[in-house]
Amino acid sequence: MRLLWKLVILLPLINSCAGDGLLSRPIFTQEPHDVIFPLDLSKSEVILKCAANGYPSPHYRWKQNGTDIDFTMSYHYRLDGGSLAISSPHTDQDIGMYQCLATNLLGTILSRKAKLQFAYIEDFETKTRSTVSVREGQGVVLLCGPPPHFGDLSYAWTFNDNPLYVQEDNRRFVSQETGNLYIAKVEPSDVGNYTCFITNKEAQRSVQGPPTPLVQRTDGVMGEYEPKIEVRFPETIQAAKDSSVKLECFALGNPVPDISWRRLDGSPLPGKVKYSKSQAILEIPNFQQEDEGFYECIASNLRGRNLAKGQLIFYAPPEWEQKIQNTYLSIYDNLLWKCKASGKPNPWYTWLKNGERLNPEERIQIDNGTLIITMLNVSDSGVYQCAAENKYRIIYANAELRVLASAPDFSKSPVKKNSFVQVGGDIVIECKPNAFPRAAISWKRGTETLRQSKRMFLLEDGSLKIYNVTRSDAGSYTCIATNQFGTAKNAGSLIVKERTVITVPPSKMDVTVGESIVLPCQVSHDPSIEVVFVWFFNGDIIDLKKGIAHFERIGGESVGDLMIRNIQLNHSGKYLCTVQTTLESLSAVADIIVRGPPGPPEDVKVEEISSTTSQLSWRAGPDNNSPIQIFTIQTRTPFSVGWQAVATVPEILNVPAVAPVNINGGGGSRSELVITWESIPEELQNGEGFGYIIMFRPVGSTTWTKEKVASVESSRFVYRNESIIPLSPFEVKVGVYNNEGEGSLSTVTIVYSGEDEPQLAPRGTSVQSFSASEMEVSWNAIAWNRNTGRVLGYEVLYWTDDSKESMIGKIRVSGNVTTKNITGLKANTIYFASVRAYNTAGTGPSSPPVNVTTKKSPPSQPPANIAWKLTNSKLCLNWEHVKTMENESEVLGYKILYRQNRQSKTHILETNNTSAELLVPFEEDYLIEIRTVSDGGDGSSSEEIRIPKMSSLSSRGIQVLEPSIHFLSIVIVIFYCFAIQPLIR
Repeated sequence: MRLLWKLVILLPLINSCAGDGLLSRPIFTQEPHDVIFPLDLSKSEVILKCAANGYPSPHYRWKQNGTDIDFTMSYHYRLDGGSLAISSPHTDQDIGMYQCLATNLLGTILSRKAKLQFAYIEDFETKTRSTVSVREGQGVVLLCGPPPHFGDLSYAWTFNDNPLYVQEDNRRFVSQETGNLYIAKVEPSDVGNYTCFITNKEAQRSVQGPPTPLVQRTDGVMGEYEPKIEVRFPETIQAAKDSSVKLECFALGNPVPDISWRRLDGSPLPGKVKYSKSQAILEIPNFQQEDEGFYECIASNLRGRNLAKGQLIFYAPPEWEQKIQNTYLSIYDNLLWKCKASGKPNPWYTWLKNGERLNPEERIQIDNGTLIITMLNVSDSGVYQCAAENKYRIIYANAELRVLASAPDFSKSPVKKNSFVQVGGDIVIECKPNAFPRAAISWKRGTETLRQSKRMFLLEDGSLKIYNVTRSDAGSYTCIATNQFGTAKNAGSLIVKERTVITVPPSKMDVTVGESIVLPCQVSHDPSIEVVFVWFFNGDIIDLKKGIAHFERIGGESVGDLMIRNIQLNHSGKYLCTVQTTLESLSAVADIIVRGPPGPPEDVKVEEISSTTSQLSWRAGPDNNSPIQIFTIQTRTPFSVGWQAVATVPEILNVPAVAPVNINGGGGSRSELVITWESIPEELQNGEGFGYIIMFRPVGSTTWTKEKVASVESSRFVYRNESIIPLSPFEVKVGVYNNEGEGSLSTVTIVYSGEDEPQLAPRGTSVQSFSASEMEVSWNAIAWNRNTGRVLGYEVLYWTDDSKESMIGKIRVSGNVTTKNITGLKANTIYFASVRAYNTAGTGPSSPPVNVTTKKSPPSQPPANIAWKLTNSKLCLNWEHVKTMENESEVLGYKILYRQNRQSKTHILETNNTSAELLVPFEEDYLIEIRTVSDGGDGSSSEEIRIPKMSSLSSRGIQVLEPSIHFLSIVIVIFYCFAIQPLIR
C-alpha cells in the first residue's frame, strides 16, 4: 500500500508538470539503419545513429542480438550521445542485430533493428588462365569467377589494352549476376585478351582478374545453329514493393539471336519497363503487386528459338495503416488501443511497455493489433509500443499512456466570469474542471440548487444550457465538481440583453441612370449595446470612410441608410446591409437594377469587299438592362452628304468553307507518319462539332486512308503502323467537317515517314595534331540509301585515356562535311576520336577509334636581352635565343610584331634568326614585341618595346623619307647587326 500511495501522490505532480509543457516521453528523432562496413577499414570506427527528444532528456542503452551491451566490460563500445560507437570492429564478435533504447521519467522506447555486416572482396588468384579456342561463328562464355567476398558486386570486362570497357550490344553481354562475358557469335575481331574487373562499392575496393586469351581455331567456320540461352533468370524471384527488378536473358547462336519478352498470362508488359540496348535485361522499376506473375524471355534466329521463364513474387515489408496515439485516462478507466499494418505476407503483432514485451494478464488482453487494459491504475502509466513484423522487417508505433488521479481543479479552466445572452436566445455556461476520475457536476443559481427542466439542461460534459432565455434568468450561477479525491466550486454571472431587430430593411429598386436613391436600413436594439452598420456591394465591402464617389451614409446611430447619388450602370447588383453587435449579426439584402441605353456594337469587321458588296460582322455590345431590339446599319462615302441606311442580305453558312493550309510534317519515330497543318480560326468553322479529316496514301498507291481528328485546336496527327517503310513519301491532304457535313480539302502535299537511325559507321577515320591545343579529325562520307538510313551529318566523339568518364567531348557537323577541327585540348596528351552518323532518328554505330598525341606546349619563356639600334631609318634588332623546357616544343623561329603607336593594324615579320633589320619611316613612335614560334603554337611575347620617332632622336645620319613613301611600303632586310645600342625602355 505504501508504494501505491507514493504513485498516487507523485502522478498528479507529473501530470501538472506535463500540463505546463515540462514533461514529455522519449520520441526518436534518429534511429539506427543497417550498415555494411568495409572490412579494410576495420581499424576505424562504426557509428550506429540514435537520438531522441524528451523531457527530462532521455538516457540510452543498446542491445546486441537481444542482449544488453555492458559498456563497462566492452572496451571498444562507447556511447556518443545516444549513438553507439564501435572502435576497431571485429567480424566475429560485432556482426549482428542492434537496437537502441531511450528512457526518461515517463518510460522507455525501443528503436528499429539495425544489422551490422562487413563487406570485403579478396584478390583473384594469380595463376594464368587457360586459352579459350573457338571457331568463327561459334558462341563463347568467358568466366569471371569472383574471389570470396561479401557485398554487392558490379562487373566489367576490358579487351586487350583498350582502357574502355567492353560495351553491350546484341552480340556481347556482361551478366551482373554471374560476372561472365557472353559472345553470341564470335568474329575475327574478337580475338585477344579479356580481363574481368570487379568492384565492391560497399567494400570500397576493386580487383582485376588475370587475362583470359581468346583465339580462333583454324579448322573451319561454325555453321548456323539455333539459339542456346546461357543467361537465365531464376525460376522464382522474390521482389520487394517499390524495388527495381532486373531480369537477365542472353543466348548464343548463329545468326545472332534476337531477344524479346512477354508475360505468360497474356497481359501486356508494364508500361514502365525498361530494356538494355540489346534487350538482354528487362527492368521493372517501382515494382508493385500488379507486376507479379510469370515472365518469359524468347531468343530467336532463323534456325529456331529458345525460351526461359520464371515467376516474380511480390512481397512488402510492413507499413502502418493505423498507429496508436498518446492517451490520457483517469484511474479505473479502460484502455482500448488498435494498431494495423499492411504487408505481404500479413504481419503479426507484439506489444511492449517501456521496452519490455507485454504479456496477457487478468486485466490485460492482447489480440494481435488490439490491446485492452481494464480498471487502469497509476502503475499502468508508461510508454507502449505496437510492433508489426513479417519476415522482411519489423516496425514500431509508439505512444504514451498516462493514468491520472486528482481532485477537481478550476485553476486552468474557470467558469466564464460574465456570460451575455439576448432575450429569447439560448446560452451555454461551460463547466470543465480538471478532474481524474471525471467529476460529478451540479449547479446552483444563487443559493438554489438547479434541477433539469424544459428550459434548463445539464449537458454531458457538465455545462449548463438554458433555452429561450428571459430577463428573470439573469444572476449568479455556481458549478460544483466532485470526485473521490475532493470537491471544487466556481461561479459566474449571466447578463440578459434585449434582441436587435431590423425594422426597415432595404427593398428591390428599378431605376434609370443619373437618379439618386436611398436604401433604408433601420433597427431597434438594447440601449446598452453598440450597433455597427456595414454595407456590401456584390460581395465587396463599401468603405464609406474613404469618401467613395456616389455613396454616402445618412441617418443617426440607429439608422444605417445608404444614399447613392447620380447612380450609374455599374451600380447594378446586390446590396447587403449588415448590423453587427457584440452578441449577434443581422443582414438584409436588396437588388438594384439600373437601366440605360445599349452600348455600341463590338468587334465590327468589314470583309470580302467587292465592287458592289461587302460582308459586315459584329458582336452585340452591353444591353445595359434594356434588351436590344434592332440594329441599324448606315454607310457614307466621301461624296455623300451624311450617313444613309443600306440594304442587307442575311446568309447562314453551315458547312466549313475554308480548307487548312501549311500542310507539312515528317520526322517522328520509325513506323510513324507525322502530319501537321495550320488550325482553322473559330470564326471560319461555321458550326458545332468541328474537326479535321486526314487523308494519306503512299506515293503510287490508289487507295486513300482516311482518319478524323475531333479536336478543334488540333494541328498535328501521328499515324503509326509497323508496315510503314522508313523515309517513304506519302501524298497527304487535310480537310474539315462539322455537324452539318464535310468541307473543303487542301491540295496534296508530299510528307515523308519517320526514318531509322543510320546503320553504317563512317570509314577512313583519321586524326592529326596541328598544335598543343588543336587536332583535326577526318573521315569518308557514307554513301547512304533508304535501307542504310539517311545521313544528316556526323557526330565526332573524342576522349583521353586517363579520363574519369568514358567521353569528354562531342561535336556535331551537318551535311557532307568530313573534317572537323577540335580546339581547347591539353598539350602532349593522347586523344582518341571516333565518328558516327546521325539523322532525325538518332545516331548510328561509331567508327573504330583512332588516336593522336597533341604537340608539346609552346615555349613559356619570351625572348630576352633584346637590343636595338636606329640609323638612317634602319632599325636593327638583336635578342637571345630562347631555350625550351623538356615538356615544351622546340623553337622553330620568331615573329616580330610592330605597329605605329596611333594605329591598330599590326605587321608581322617571321625569321629563323635571332636578329633582324627593318627599313621603316619613323614619322611617329613604333611599338614592337617579339615572340617564339613552335609546333605547339606561338609562345610567350616579350614586353612591348617603344621606339621613339626619329625627330625626337639626336643621332647623326638620320634622313627624312620622301613624302611619297607610305608606311605600307616597308622594305624589310635580314642582316647581321654590329654595335647594337642597348635597349631603351
